[in-house]
Amino acid sequence: MIGERELRTMKRSAYLINISRGEVVDEEALVEVLKEGRIAGAGLDVFEVEPIKPDNLLLKLENVILTPHVSGAVEDEEMIEERAEFIVGNIKKMIGGQKPEKIVDPVLKYVID
Repeated sequence: MIGERELRTMKRSAYLINISRGEVVDEEALVEVLKEGRIAGAGLDVFEVEPIKPDNLLLKLENVILTPHVSGAVEDEEMIEERAEFIVGNIKKMIGGQKPEKIVDPVLKYVID
């Protein structure tokens, strides 16, 4: 549904967010527009192949926030609100040029605080 043509029509200040299905976004095209700076960044909770492979180029990009397909895993309203606030806070930090909290290091496979 969202391929190279759609991604290239987005504003350079746009952030693509996908929490639906990995197949909705062409990851190869997304990597290219992100590398070129055609869009500002992306936030993804789903991937074309899950779990995400360690060699996936999205893991190497600094303008991408990735979560391990957990956006709908909690039914507790308070927990959902806390998670949403955390995610929005990290997006704001990233937009402001700051380092987001709880980064998963793709090489060492642990959370960096």
